[in-house]
Amino acid sequence: MNYTLHQLQIFQKIAELKSITKASEELHLTQPAVSIQLKNFQEQFPIPLTEVVGRQLYVTEFGMEIARTASKILREVEAINYKTRAFQGELSGRLTISVASTGKYVMPYFLSGFLRKHPGVDLVMDVTNKSLVVESLERNAVDFALVSVLPEKLKVNTVRLMPNSLYYVAGSTMNLSVTTPKKVLFEKVPIISREAGSATRAAMEHFIAQRKYTVKKTMELTSNEAVKQAVLAGLGCSIMPIIGLRNELKSQKLKIIPVKGLPINTYWNLVWLQAKNLSPIAKAFVEYLEAEKEGIIAEHFEYLE
Repeated sequence: MNYTLHQLQIFQKIAELKSITKASEELHLTQPAVSIQLKNFQEQFPIPLTEVVGRQLYVTEFGMEIARTASKILREVEAINYKTRAFQGELSGRLTISVASTGKYVMPYFLSGFLRKHPGVDLVMDVTNKSLVVESLERNAVDFALVSVLPEKLKVNTVRLMPNSLYYVAGSTMNLSVTTPKKVLFEKVPIISREAGSATRAAMEHFIAQRKYTVKKTMELTSNEAVKQAVLAGLGCSIMPIIGLRNELKSQKLKIIPVKGLPINTYWNLVWLQAKNLSPIAKAFVEYLEAEKEGIIAEHFEYLE
């Protein structure tokens, strides 16, 4: 057998995504190139690795065994690369962060300078809702989590980064203004919310419940971007973090309707388990944030002041 690391990488990705097309997109290769490499890889085994039923590609049981082995080999190769850099005096390895959905507008700015300074560090960032972020932290599956509401049942260390403010937001086509009765904003206008498990949804529901508004019609969407697009289209209004609305507010496609009790103000916090032994990379990242966060906020988030 004479297969290459490149073929192992391609087959592992095909097995993961169950699609040659998706594998080619993720690996930034053409579909014919991936198909040829799969064919060349298959020719080295007497047992089929994949099969096509209808138009769907399936990985055989033998193929899944090969894919699992390929993953182990690729991880070991990655470890060799990290160790080589470490012996050259470079900080190297993997930094893993789970980020609450709206945090995708925040975290990249706190990472970019660190990653430029340490090119040997690979980033894995998962963007999901708060419940899954806390779950990954609890399972010790990540180095850090970015949340706007601190997990109640976990003992964590924290670096406070910056404010997270939620406002009542409407599309420019909605006939709403400062004088619109507040009960109308919640009881007559459709309210668009995030899915269950989202910190933004929890904050909105708490606000509405405190004021005893009876919401007549709601729409549930699974990301802040989807909520924003729905509000832009005039499907309803929402209570949303201002951090993801900069361009739409500037162009006046969205407008903030003043409501007593809003904004809801929290903070974005980078957290990690108190019991966790941070890797050298993770320690270096915490030190970087402590030293640079004020400058990053002033440079990139001045518009929130």
